Amino acid sequence: MTLVVPGLGATEGEARIPASGLPGTRVVVTLPGHGSAQDAPEGYWDYGTIAADVRAVADEVGATRAVGVSLGAGALTRIAAEDPDRFERLALLLPAALDRPRGATATAAYARLAEAVDRAGTDGGRRLREVLAAEVPDGVSVGDHVERRAEALLRLGAALRELPDRAPLADAAALAEVGAEVLVVGATEDPLHPAEVAEAVAGAFPRAGLELLPSMAPMLTHRARMRALLTGWAE
Repeated sequence: MTLVVPGLGATEGEARIPASGLPGTRVVVTLPGHGSAQDAPEGYWDYGTIAADVRAVADEVGATRAVGVSLGAGALTRIAAEDPDRFERLALLLPAALDRPRGATATAAYARLAEAVDRAGTDGGRRLREVLAAEVPDGVSVGDHVERRAEALLRLGAALRELPDRAPLADAAALAEVGAEVLVVGATEDPLHPAEVAEAVAGAFPRAGLELLPSMAPMLTHRARMRALLTGWAE
């Protein structure tokens, strides 16, 4: 049983990407403000709150393995720190933070998205679509991805403003007792998910492997490699 925890603003299609090809039963979490779930209550966007929700789903379905992307990776990292033996295996894709808030570059990127969401009421989301289109590498065909992601983020302005100031952990040393085998996948050119964060996350777990992909959006450009890494991790 593998739990899959998507990133902030993931469309329903994006949310299922890490589950593709994994053996056994896979359960994809839908966080508040995503898909058909209700909007998040005020003050929801804190790693402790998100981790508690994710943990509740993991316990309900009996998940022994978990895959998290970005925000999902942060939530799973928090759970691992609080209960080092909860999971047998963890895959943390594109972690955005560990034990300190995001850096200036990532914070600025979140601020651009939040501003564009705030302007959507007057410009119909034009600026938001422009910002999201700039995140797509040249030559990559993404269909209606930008439109669907813009629709998702319109419900998540509070998260875009609040999460950059927060981190999953107060101290990465809390991960020293985690027994799970951990796969960490980062990117070398993604401003929202700096490679140094992926390196720090991998270094904080006793049994972790790290893969850095040369891309600004590896979920789009390196989908086959991601799948190979995850299927290898799951064996």
